[in-house]
Amino acid sequence: MKQLITLAAFFSVLSTFAQKIEKDSLFIQSEIEHLTIQLAYQPQDSAKVETSLLLIEKLYTVKDYKKALLFIDQTERLSETLKYKRAIAEAKYFKALIYSTKNDYYNAIDSYNKSKRLFKELDDTLGYARVSNGIGLIEIKRGNYAEGLENALLAIQVFERMNLREELSLAYNSLAEAYYNTNQIDKALEFNYKALNVRTQLQDNTGIKNSTKNIALLYSERKEHRKAIEYFEKVLNLLDTENDNDLRGEILPRIGEEYLQFREYEKAAEYLLEGLKYNRNTQNEDGLLRSLNSIGHLNLKQNKLKLAQAQLDEAYSIAKNGVNKHELLKNYKLHKELDSIQKQYQNAFFWQGKYYDLKTELDKESQPKIPVITTPVTETNIDEAFTNEVSIENEAINKENEKSIKRLKLLSYVLAFAILISLLVLVISHLKHRKRLEYARELEEKNKQIELQNEAILEQTHHLEEVNKVKDRLFSIVSHDLKDSISSIKGFIDLLREDSLTKEEFYELIPELSENADNASLLLFNLLNWSKSQMQNLESNPELFNIQDVFHNKMGLIEQKVEQKRIVLIDESQRDFVYADKSMIEIVIQNLLTNAVKFSRIGDAITVSNRDQNGKSLICVEDTGVGISPENLNKLFKNNTFTTIGTKNEKGTGLGLTICKELVELNDGRIWVESVQNVGTKFYVELPKVKSAE
Repeated sequence: MKQLITLAAFFSVLSTFAQKIEKDSLFIQSEIEHLTIQLAYQPQDSAKVETSLLLIEKLYTVKDYKKALLFIDQTERLSETLKYKRAIAEAKYFKALIYSTKNDYYNAIDSYNKSKRLFKELDDTLGYARVSNGIGLIEIKRGNYAEGLENALLAIQVFERMNLREELSLAYNSLAEAYYNTNQIDKALEFNYKALNVRTQLQDNTGIKNSTKNIALLYSERKEHRKAIEYFEKVLNLLDTENDNDLRGEILPRIGEEYLQFREYEKAAEYLLEGLKYNRNTQNEDGLLRSLNSIGHLNLKQNKLKLAQAQLDEAYSIAKNGVNKHELLKNYKLHKELDSIQKQYQNAFFWQGKYYDLKTELDKESQPKIPVITTPVTETNIDEAFTNEVSIENEAINKENEKSIKRLKLLSYVLAFAILISLLVLVISHLKHRKRLEYARELEEKNKQIELQNEAILEQTHHLEEVNKVKDRLFSIVSHDLKDSISSIKGFIDLLREDSLTKEEFYELIPELSENADNASLLLFNLLNWSKSQMQNLESNPELFNIQDVFHNKMGLIEQKVEQKRIVLIDESQRDFVYADKSMIEIVIQNLLTNAVKFSRIGDAITVSNRDQNGKSLICVEDTGVGISPENLNKLFKNNTFTTIGTKNEKGTGLGLTICKELVELNDGRIWVESVQNVGTKFYVELPKVKSAE
């Protein structure tokens, strides 16, 4: 019964407050109309300026910024004509406020500084404080917390002394945010409490809810979960059933998450299930995401893995298309924990990688756009700052006057010596003319030498450009593909470090770790051979050797991958001799076999063969894999790297076929390909069998 009475009283207060807001709004509109009419009939004097300033203030209150700016321009012009400094300062202050609401910080700061200078000349401490507060709020928004805190603290001293509650409400809230961003959590909590107190006096319902929520979040960050729950529940009691759907959808799962920290699972479940149901009914995606993540966390703690899986998967489907990156980060972490518990380590690797990538992105986004000094700021007295600034400006004026006197003296000395210098110039110019003739002849000879040197430098430059292109391609590939293999190995090591693997599981994953190391090794192998060929240090040393031996050797290297994909490997090779550099041809055969395995599916066949054709050896590596599309056929063997993903998401460098072409041509051979998409691919290599006649 007591609860019903309390709720009835609460809703009665809310209703009265809403009616008051509506009456206030109508009253302000009436005042605006009255002031506009009054302004139209007033003469061009200071009284008209005062009326105009009142009208500007009302227009700013109702957020009619466009009309307010028009009256500000008119007021400034009239005030300058009347030399009415205080009105000019007030007009520029309101202009700065409007620019600040539009996030036009450049014009806002400019208007604030002009207003501040005028208030200082008028010895108006309150005006000076209001401007300092405005500058402080802008600097805090921009991330320049040290300067923002300093300005806002100066202003607050005046606001507190004069009990200006509306100004204090905004200033306290901004200071709390600035202290939070400079890691001064205790000070942030202190100013949130001050903001709450002022907003309670002002009956600012929206401000009360925001300050109470901020206090709860700060207690949560300090791990004071009981206090966090207390203030989250206070927010819950303040919410309007019609206008605060999103906030209710946020607070319910937050309370559940706090109870989860105490392992009070029943209490946590009560709030989380209520939040889940409420957010589904209101179609609040952000609240639904937060609820699903938290209830998934709860089921994970209670070892209800299937239920946790379903909830985290649903949360992921919402988060990956939304803007709440912090909840997406939490989802990645919970998925990784779930898969680790279920011993699905490959999936755990996947989620861990996405977690670290997003965390790095969020860390970068949280960095302020301008340099920030986050050291604590000591409070300075407003009168001291005001006096200091005046004395500094006076000192600057005196220094400028001294500089002007020195400049005049210097000018007189310059004029005195001007005539003497002009005479000396005439004599020296005659002597220089004769020297110029001799110098011109020397220059002609030097120019000829420089032209010869330039030709040599140009040739070296072209060579260096080619070498630089090779370097750029190497760095590009290493930063891409080698990074992936090493990142996978690192992920495996991280799981070991976190004690997420048993000894048996470690041995089960060794083949996969070995394969990643093999991929990195093969990448470096191809990069080294390709870079040598690009830098023109690769020469062929031909000899007679049996090509069948090379086939047998290289087929042994791919047996493990062939078995993993259950590929049929058919050997139709025959004993035959070719005349070429054996190590180079081994590289070619290895790349062609690796490519065939990469683009073959489970159950496909790979056939190797060789035969005599027109006195040369024709080698063929054929597969029944996915084939190559017509548009991609033209990209093969080009100097620019080209690669596609294999049937099991295998990656490549895009250098393999480029290396093959260069090595085959170094041995007086040729290479080509025939392919039909979804039918298969045949790579042909033609090599000499005897030494060519020179």
